[in-house]
Amino acid sequence: MELQVTDCVTGEITSTITSFLKSAMKLCSIILLALLSSLTSFGCGKSFADSTAKEILGNPDCVAFSYGGYRGATRDEVPSVEELKEDMKILSAIGVKLIRTYNTQQFKQVDNLLEAIDQLQKENPDFEMYVMLGAWIDCKAAWGENADHDFGDEKNNSAEVGAAVALANKYPKTVKMIAVGNEAMVHWATNYFVEPGVILKWVNHLQDLKKSGKLSSDVWITSSDNFASWGGEAVAYHKPDLEKLIRAVDFISMHTYPFHDTHYDSDFWIAPESDAQLSAKEKADAAVDRAMERAKSQYKKVSDYVSGLGVNKPIHIGETGWSSVCGALYGGNGSQAADEYKAKRFYDSMRAWTAKEHISCFYFETFDEKWKDLGSADGSENHFGLIDLQGRAKYALWDRVDAGVFEGLTRGGNPITKTFGGDENKLLASLLPVPVSGNWDGTVLANVNSERKIGTPVTEKNYIVFHKTMSPDNTAESSFPSKPVKLNVWEGTCEVKRVDGEMHVGTGTGAWWGCGLEIQSDSVGENLSRFKKGHLHFEIKGTTKSQFRTGFQTGRYAAGNQTNNGVLFGPAEKYQLSEQWKQWSIPIEELIKVDAKANLKDLTSPLYLKGEKEFDGNEIQLRNVRYTSD
Repeated sequence: MELQVTDCVTGEITSTITSFLKSAMKLCSIILLALLSSLTSFGCGKSFADSTAKEILGNPDCVAFSYGGYRGATRDEVPSVEELKEDMKILSAIGVKLIRTYNTQQFKQVDNLLEAIDQLQKENPDFEMYVMLGAWIDCKAAWGENADHDFGDEKNNSAEVGAAVALANKYPKTVKMIAVGNEAMVHWATNYFVEPGVILKWVNHLQDLKKSGKLSSDVWITSSDNFASWGGEAVAYHKPDLEKLIRAVDFISMHTYPFHDTHYDSDFWIAPESDAQLSAKEKADAAVDRAMERAKSQYKKVSDYVSGLGVNKPIHIGETGWSSVCGALYGGNGSQAADEYKAKRFYDSMRAWTAKEHISCFYFETFDEKWKDLGSADGSENHFGLIDLQGRAKYALWDRVDAGVFEGLTRGGNPITKTFGGDENKLLASLLPVPVSGNWDGTVLANVNSERKIGTPVTEKNYIVFHKTMSPDNTAESSFPSKPVKLNVWEGTCEVKRVDGEMHVGTGTGAWWGCGLEIQSDSVGENLSRFKKGHLHFEIKGTTKSQFRTGFQTGRYAAGNQTNNGVLFGPAEKYQLSEQWKQWSIPIEELIKVDAKANLKDLTSPLYLKGEKEFDGNEIQLRNVRYTSD
């Protein structure tokens, strides 16, 4: 505002000056409020150089992030020390002082990371960055058909934990905590999860090393796992060894991902019909607020379980996050959760809640990483970072760009700028509308027979999972599934889309991939016992040369009774894939022979696909899936 003094009465001059001062004071207040807000969100400069893990965890001034930092197509492309120093400077610029890693000796990343931090500290004694060091834990024969979840991979696990001890002793000022395993106990980690006793063994080992002086007593020990694994959900996890583990760790590091739940358990996410008239932005705000309540409820479930054991242990959040992009389950063709506006809303809300409650939150994650879902550039796992691969800060960090904290810093030669060119109108135009109750039910391709109770025998001759033309209205003795059927992509290993009544699968490119159509029932699956002499019918085509199995599943991993009953497709196999639609009718008895323990009274997935070998990431398409009893 420009102040001009002219020939006028004194009162007019005074009024103009007063107006100017009020505007200036208002501007100063806004600036001060923004500064205070940034200090609350990103730390206020307090030094933790002499602090222990006990003093750091839960301190809102010590902002935490999960960190990988991989920039290439695979983790074999390990970031260099200079690249990691570049990242640490960026993290430090936004007030981060605590990061979490995942492996020790499988890749050289953590060696380079600790060296990078050490060099930065020598260059600048005031530089601070502390680490919760992750030791990866696998079960025996992990990632194969004969995975044994009761036992650990002794060679790998011993090497991981041993390296963690060596690194903690080499960098005592930096390594403040060690986490034994990452999502190593949760049952949906089907290829490598272990029972709690395996984690307990290594936690006890580390605690013994502390007692003997071979590891600093100030290093806190935990395991970082899904909230359900810490007793926060199914009773299948409530085992004596879990109780012993809870007593053995120094603190609990639990994961909560409402983002993923927007697809797999979407009731909280869908906007009620009363919100139908709200703007897209208002519906998004309300939906993310509901997601926050879900995260809080999962935290409380763990807290209630632990306190119910008579144990008083700190509980912190080892992982949570929100992807900004997804081409399938969470994007425009799915729950419509993935965009930058919602990601910022969740980030800000999570930081505010955890800071108020003195909960450390290792937010996932700092930078996008493309190796996580190499077969799909728009796979959600590639886009959890707050900074993208081009060095652009996403909406959650735009205020940090405006504050100039990134001045002089680059990533891969790129200065830190804003996504969408900093145009908020363009960003808001990318906001995906939250589905409203009544126009999206989260199911995939399948209709429901609401007249049948799940678990009662299907008596009709035709059981239609999804079909373009057949339905009970036009096909004699036919039924739809008794419960909704949802897609379950196993650990983000592939992509599945609904396209014109078909199921399109982008196969994985890693060691394994898999997905299934799962019946949404917590108790029992579909009862197809009368179909034992029948057939599974489907039409299939595709371009992949991968070998894969497809068929049905019975039981559940959590109950320890799941079976995979699938025939092998491949170029040299009995069942072959072509680029033209072909119908296959596979005898149920042939599928049952794959695993004699199959229980047709508890069919939980009427169709699944699991990669075997020769991975190429190409597509498979399926349609017209049904069962006949004879």
